[in-house]
Amino acid sequence: MNEYLMKAYAKINLGLDVIGKLENGYHEVKMVMQTVGIYDELFLEKTEEGILLTTDSESLTSGQDNLVWKAARLMKEHYGISQGLRIHLKKNIPIAAGMAGGSTDAAAVMKGINRMFDLGCTLKELMELGVAIGADVPYCVMGGTALAEGIGEKLTALPPAPDCYVLVAKPDISVSTKYVYEHLDLGKIQSHPDIDGMVEAIEEGSLQGILDRMENVLEQVTVPAYPVIGEIKNRMKELGAVNSLMSGSGPTVFGIFTEEERAKRAGEQIRRRQLAKQIFVTEFC
Repeated sequence: MNEYLMKAYAKINLGLDVIGKLENGYHEVKMVMQTVGIYDELFLEKTEEGILLTTDSESLTSGQDNLVWKAARLMKEHYGISQGLRIHLKKNIPIAAGMAGGSTDAAAVMKGINRMFDLGCTLKELMELGVAIGADVPYCVMGGTALAEGIGEKLTALPPAPDCYVLVAKPDISVSTKYVYEHLDLGKIQSHPDIDGMVEAIEEGSLQGILDRMENVLEQVTVPAYPVIGEIKNRMKELGAVNSLMSGSGPTVFGIFTEEERAKRAGEQIRRRQLAKQIFVTEFC
């Protein structure tokens, strides 16, 4: 196999809690992750040598600091692959948006190389290798609905979450994950999400049980700093979302709807009010 096309799916956090801070500076988290049907496309092609990365996004570098490039190098070095790779990234997932866009691209490249070169790696092996690139990469290798603990690398697969429609809106701002965690005062967290209860609701197939427990402690930093996030959340609820939440460290906001048309109309209203430029109506996957 000399060519391969991979889809790299975005994620949202149905619940995100920060438990504490580790000695190495990382934060210990407990969260429920969910892939959604927004995806980047990566075209992989074997070459004689080296790694050549191109992308249709002017906002991304094609150099060695790109997670896609790092993932390709890691796979080549770890498995002794002498042939080169040409990779083209078509970007659809919002960038720096709390949706693991870079991590899911890296995970897709790892899975693509595994198949192209017939390495026979299990998902577990790729997940263990991928944490060297980033804490979200193991989850992105696995996908679906999962409980993530530790720094995000300790994963427990969960049953698929009940069907619904997801309105995703990314405002025209960038949020630094580093800034959010540096300004999170663990002693002043006003409330913690019921992650265990959400896991039980997922196992029971209760969409309402999930919606009742949607909470993200990072909003306590990000929303005051970027009020448009709170505006989008409130507007989604006014327009029919059963609940709405910021994903990751932001600034992307998603709302859960039971009717697709209602989600589409809400998205149009948010666009008209110029609260967000990148808007999608999608589903869990």
